Amino acid sequence: MGSNLEETHDHIHDIDRQLKGRLKLSVILTGIIFLAELIGGYMTNSLALMSDAAHVFMDVFALSLSWFAIYISEMPPTEKRTYGLHRVEVFVSFINSSVLFLITIFIFYEAYKRLFNPLPVESTGMIIVAVIGLAVNLIVAMWLKHYATSDLNIKSAFIHVIGDAAASVGVIAGAAVIYYTGWFPIDPLISILIGLIILLGAFQIIKESSHILLEGVPREIELNKVVEDIKASKGISSVHSLHIWSICHNVYALSAHLDIEPTQRWRMGEIFAEVNERLAETYHIFYTTLQAECSGCDANDIFGKIAHKERNHNHNHLH
Repeated sequence: MGSNLEETHDHIHDIDRQLKGRLKLSVILTGIIFLAELIGGYMTNSLALMSDAAHVFMDVFALSLSWFAIYISEMPPTEKRTYGLHRVEVFVSFINSSVLFLITIFIFYEAYKRLFNPLPVESTGMIIVAVIGLAVNLIVAMWLKHYATSDLNIKSAFIHVIGDAAASVGVIAGAAVIYYTGWFPIDPLISILIGLIILLGAFQIIKESSHILLEGVPREIELNKVVEDIKASKGISSVHSLHIWSICHNVYALSAHLDIEPTQRWRMGEIFAEVNERLAETYHIFYTTLQAECSGCDANDIFGKIAHKERNHNHNHLH
């Protein structure tokens, strides 16, 4: 048993070590691409390329914060922060995506001005820089794809990279149009497309991270189904004061009051163990706080409404 736990622990550390290494290299590569696109956009007078550079800068920001968040989340709990700093990854994702909205507003403003006053763009250099950027973004995306399915913070960075890869394709297409037709308004139009890509990705991350920050029930968990599964254990007559939330992405917690039938109270520990096992296997909920009986609680109030009370408020609830 101990050997299996050690192997699992070592495996998790190996994964974290691999992810840190990939994130570090991704930051370096995307940082180089940011400088290349910024300089290339200025030299070719391409708003699309400079818009993509702005997006790449956010990639660098996202990847750097993702890298930093892994170290932060490994810090142990303290007397002031009993959950540790796991929420950092969610907070980072929210801030990161919010900043993207500001970047997009600037892109739209510049594109609007150029639509009415198109400026000449040097298409050859634009294509070369965009192709290099596309290649790097695809490599980084492949490195992060596996981890993005189970970590919101990495998912946020992954979406940035995918969005930028799509934007690079748009820049290449725009450069080709300019090269063959000389139609310069395609450059601000591509910038607007890049802005829309940024907005879409940012909205999804803000929606998901804010749901966690507001203590929402994980989207893949149906609360009424959880109640049914808890009550499936013999001896439980009702469930109330039930709360389910995410500490961070993919780490769920639950607290509840369970009314145990008087004739079954002697096996309370067994009932709790059975419920905990079912919650872990079915819903990936490993952090639970279960309480038996509460004389002052309303058995019909599943959620247990939270009320603000004075600090010296006396109560007779039994816990």
